[in-house]
Parts: sequence; structure tokens; C-alpha cells
Amino acid sequence: MKLRILSAKDVEQALPMPQAIEVMRRAFGQLSAGQARMPLRSRLETEQGLMLLMPAYLSQSQELAVKTVTLWGDNPSRGLPAVMALATVFDPQTGQPVALLNGEALTAIRTGAGGGLAADLLARSDASHVTVFGAGVQARAQLKAVCVVRPIKTVSIVGRSAESLEKFAAEVRQWPYKLTVDTPVGNDIHEAVAQSNIIITATNSTTPVFDGKYLSAGTHITGVGSYSATMQEVDVVTVKRSKIVVDSLQACLAEAGDLVIPINNNQLRKVDLHGELGQIVNQEIPGRENSDEITFFKSVGVAVQDTSAATEAYKVANKLNLGQIIEL
Repeated sequence: MKLRILSAKDVEQALPMPQAIEVMRRAFGQLSAGQARMPLRSRLETEQGLMLLMPAYLSQSQELAVKTVTLWGDNPSRGLPAVMALATVFDPQTGQPVALLNGEALTAIRTGAGGGLAADLLARSDASHVTVFGAGVQARAQLKAVCVVRPIKTVSIVGRSAESLEKFAAEVRQWPYKLTVDTPVGNDIHEAVAQSNIIITATNSTTPVFDGKYLSAGTHITGVGSYSATMQEVDVVTVKRSKIVVDSLQACLAEAGDLVIPINNNQLRKVDLHGELGQIVNQEIPGRENSDEITFFKSVGVAVQDTSAATEAYKVANKLNLGQIIEL
């Protein structure tokens, strides 16, 4: 058995953001068309941490893969990442494993690309000011993806650590988009929210990171930080003011606290959800319908994203001879 091994750098080279966004268009379209088999992610808890298993098969594009994620909260004290992941690509005709990929890089790219696709379908075409809550890997990926699909000029970055904020801001100033960057604090955060055309939430917060009453007409929000039913990164005010689009209705109604909590508190109904991103891709439902509409894309991350992204990276890696071939 031969496997192609792709490092984080290999994955990033094989899957540049513009291409990754188109891969997500394909993945979400098939998911909403009933052309994907994707169980809810399996959770295995140990005394030390949590393991997640995310398999998917896309029948139209013939893609089969599984991603394994581990979340070990004490790892940073050991000098190790708190979150680690691997993705395995399989030949759907034979079931043979053909590639093993760095899952952290894959996750960052595919989640960022999902947000980029949502912005492409839901944000105003003239959106130029983004406020990002968070300063980690996913905040960077989301911002890069938005810059691909919209003419972004100004970026406001909000976070808890001044050091990480300044590091992120310094990086963004070096990007090729010639962006104006600031790091608002206090009441200036409310002003940044009010002035923004796009807001990205990519934090580990269990409570809302901004007040929805400050949102201006026409704003688009992408929420990717909360991934469990008890995490509420986006407040009820925002949710009630928005056209709500999700990556997967099944997954978000089980795992997205931003939606589950207000539904359980009778502040939101399931029927209030506009639908899935893939339904917009497939032109079954409309995306943005006017310039004043507030839109909210909620993503918990689904396995079809990993499967399509991993398969695409593997195919490109074969053409470019990226990574290493090992025989087991």
C-alpha cells in the first residue's frame, strides 16, 4: 500500500484560497442536493481530551475521506498544540487509502474557504470594511478568504491578548491587499461593528463577543468559532435581525449554540432559518435580496468540506509531485 504524505506546507501549496472557495462551492452544493453521505461527527471522550471523527462520501464528485481531530486542553503546557488533526483520502472504487494530510492546515483552509463562499453569496458587492473577532489561525483564514471575494480596504481586529492582536495586525499589513488595520478596544469596538460591512467571529468564547444592536443595515456576519450547543459567540439580537444561512441544518441544529440556545429559549424557531449555503449554490433559495438585508452564516464545519478539500489537495499534489510517497 502506497500513501502520499502531505505536510501543512504541501496542503497550503496545493490548495490556494481562490481554488479552495470553488471546492467548497462543489462540496456544499452536493451536500444540499442529497449527493453526500455524512453522519454527524462522532465524539470520543477520554480523561485527557476529546477525539472527533468526520467521514464523508460525495457521490457526484466521487470523493471519500475521513478527518480525525484531537482536542487536548493541557497540551500547550507540554509544548504541543491543543488541537491536532489528520485527514485520510481513500479511493472510492477500492476503499484503498491513498493519502494522509496535515489536518490542521486543511481545516484552516476549508473553513476559511467556506466563509469566503458565504461572503461571495451573501455580503454586499461593495463590502470594504471587515471586523474580525479573534486572532488565531481561523481568524487569519477567514480574513484571507473574504479578501479574495470582496474589495476589502479596512480591517478592525478585536481580541483578548494585545500581543496576539498586534502580531496579527502586523501580518495583515504585509498582505498584498494594502489594508488599513486597527485594533479597537472598549467603545471603539461598537463603532467598528457599526461601520463594518462584514463581521467575522472566530473565537473560543462561550458568550457573545459583540452587541447586535450596533449592526448597520446590509452587514454580513460569518460565525465559525462556536462548535457546541453550549457556546454562543453571536448574540440573540444579531440572530433575530438576520437572514440565517447554515452549512448544514442537521449539524447546526445539533451543535451550533448560537442557534440552539435561542431556539431552546423560544427566542428563535427552526423555521426562521433561511436554509443551507448549498441551497443558494444550487439556486434553490435566494442569497442576498437587497442592500439593507443583514445576513448571518453559521458554520460548525462539516465533513464534506474536509473530504472535498483533501481530495482536491491530493489530486493537485499528484500533478505537482508534492509531499512524500511511503509504502506501508
